[in-house]
Amino acid sequence: MTLFIRRRTLTATRRIASRFRAATVVLGLCLSATLPLGGQAQAFDTQATAAYVVDLTTRTVLLEKNADMPLPPASMSKLMTLYVAFEAIRDGRLQLDERLPVSAHAMSYGGSTMFLDTTDRVKVEDLLRGIIVLSGNDACVVLAEALSPDGTEAGFARYMTQRAQNMGMTNSTFTNSNGWPAAGHRMSMRDLALLATNLIEDFPNFYPLFSEETFAFDGRAPQNSANRNPLLGLGVGADGLKTGHTSEAGYGLVGSAKQDDRRVVFVLSGLSTAAARAQESEAIVNWAFRQFTEKSLLKAGETVIKADVHMGDAPTVSLTTANDLTALIPVLFAKEVPAEVVYNGPISAPITRGDELAELILSPEGLPETRVPLVAGESVNKGGFMVTITTALDRLLTDIGGNRFDAAPEDAAREDATPVEEAS
Repeated sequence: MTLFIRRRTLTATRRIASRFRAATVVLGLCLSATLPLGGQAQAFDTQATAAYVVDLTTRTVLLEKNADMPLPPASMSKLMTLYVAFEAIRDGRLQLDERLPVSAHAMSYGGSTMFLDTTDRVKVEDLLRGIIVLSGNDACVVLAEALSPDGTEAGFARYMTQRAQNMGMTNSTFTNSNGWPAAGHRMSMRDLALLATNLIEDFPNFYPLFSEETFAFDGRAPQNSANRNPLLGLGVGADGLKTGHTSEAGYGLVGSAKQDDRRVVFVLSGLSTAAARAQESEAIVNWAFRQFTEKSLLKAGETVIKADVHMGDAPTVSLTTANDLTALIPVLFAKEVPAEVVYNGPISAPITRGDELAELILSPEGLPETRVPLVAGESVNKGGFMVTITTALDRLLTDIGGNRFDAAPEDAAREDATPVEEAS
């Protein structure tokens, strides 16, 4: 892949007593790979009421549909109960082999259950599997009452809401531990994707539980021993996370799949049947992996462009990436990936190698922009006496020149535009 650079400089947006301007650099990343040209990534036409798909490897959002709308999450909200439980185990406040009592309140829940009763004392490890594989409403309440600040499920729900807000899940509120239909119990698809991401990355030791296809707790309910995730076992890399269904919410799924080095997290809600959920989920996974590919664009330390320096012992400084830069590109991409380098320039000396000086903005066709910081490739010291004198004289002569700084900002911008220059 070859990188060609095209640059134009814009003037400042108001009159100033100096010739130094804000500078914008436009890049064209010409892709010399042998992939088809001229296409645009097509957005997936989902039948879900709301959806969110993100490539976790590159943090690229592939699909958004009503992603920030607070909706009834049904059992998908059990993921928050699991996250809090995993935190408690990690912090030593709960033990996997610890046995917890079952209250009458926990036993009272219908729907998907482990069929617990008040004579049981259940190991935490079994409760976790009971939630993940069996979607046990009763199992959620047992953990909730054990971890609640006041010993009640309602108190646990209030804690979950606060914890979710602290995690950046700003469209999530909980009134119970299991997603049982209730006024005000809401989550957005983006919040659910963030929660799934945190579960995957914060608790890799627990994450394999989400790929378990069966759990026959105590042999009590053979009819409720199979994981409801329709993608497990299909060979598409699916390994989590949680289904959900109520009459109000419809059929939903928080899913994740990994193929090679890429992982995708997706959330769907509002589908009409379990079959539609299964079909839509598999189609989403296939689309996410087949229509996008990860490409290497820049190596760490590779010069993207040179920026002008003010009052330095060198006239320019190299702008580079601190790390190798890869990006997700549509398989059917345009010939050039639009990109832009933005910085305030010239950049005043002294400059230390590694200083963050600019931002590279990539805008692949059909995808949201990606912003990457650019840093100084080398140090630039302040210039000596002659640089100071030359700069002052040049500024004086510019001020005496007159009218260029009296022009309107728009006119100045046109006047100061520099010719295009290209470099490979």
